[in-house]
Amino acid sequence: MRYGTDPSRLSPEDARAARLREGRSVIAIEAAALSRLRETLDDSFADAVELLLTLPGRVIVTGMGKSGHIARKIAATLASTGTPALFVHPAEAAHGDLGMMIPGDALIMLSNSGGTTELKPMIGHAAVLGMPIIAISARRNSTLMRAAAIRLMLPAAAEACPANIAPTTSTAMMLALGDALAMATMHERGLSRDGFQALHPGGTIGLRLMRVAAVMHCDEEMPVVPADMSMREVVLTMTRLTFGIAGVVDDAGRLIGVITDGDLRRHVDALMTGTARDVMTHDPITIGAASFAEDALALMNDHKITALFVTGGDGADGQDVPVGVVTIHDFLRLGLA
Repeated sequence: MRYGTDPSRLSPEDARAARLREGRSVIAIEAAALSRLRETLDDSFADAVELLLTLPGRVIVTGMGKSGHIARKIAATLASTGTPALFVHPAEAAHGDLGMMIPGDALIMLSNSGGTTELKPMIGHAAVLGMPIIAISARRNSTLMRAAAIRLMLPAAAEACPANIAPTTSTAMMLALGDALAMATMHERGLSRDGFQALHPGGTIGLRLMRVAAVMHCDEEMPVVPADMSMREVVLTMTRLTFGIAGVVDDAGRLIGVITDGDLRRHVDALMTGTARDVMTHDPITIGAASFAEDALALMNDHKITALFVTGGDGADGQDVPVGVVTIHDFLRLGLA
């Protein structure tokens, strides 16, 4: 057992240092256990991934207590990455929720001891339905592991709890193993960002995976000027639309350059007599309307620019035609930048 000194006997500085040591110790204990889990992972893991990939039904994930909390997260991760899954509470299963289990499904059952009493009704019902069980446990000869078709062993490891009681290391390994199953299955399914966005349109992830077309300003809001427009008119256009940029197009409607606020300052002598072609920056950075919002933001950050023209459409030369513009302020407003 690992018990610390009574904090009341320490100076404030020593008490803070002791807390920091304890926090680092817990993380080190769990990290070491995860390293052992990686080293001991065997062919049973590959069998589990194959089962998830070929399963005609859903994955039902279950566990009791802290294992149950981990099971909920595993079910949510599987479902959001392309593997239909749900959590069933083992205590509720014994009071009617066994009906949520149907032929064609599979069970992932979590129990460090492998002897959790509340899991027994689900184990028995799975046998009746012919449902395969993927067991995650630290006890090879436990009731759960004996009933399982696929056994994923957790290596022996002390809990990070000072009394070696509270589930900490064991649940960290369960969570990591669940993530590994979900990510390996997602990888083999070939789930793209498109597929992920369809399953996860909400929250920050959904915003990151929005299409640029959903964010961009277009039509009358798009600051586009012909190459022969006088700079006086260009300045008026940029002032009216307030994006700090204007796209310069040729007679065929192709984007051939951009003018930014910085260009105006660098070419102040040409503002009264020059044209857009005289002041513009050639070969502008652009992005496609079907690109992801996070890619547009990354492009702006990489090139240290605050606005980006979106190209594509039905005009001459296709991808050279401006169809919209996005700015860093659009992403700030969405909470992405």
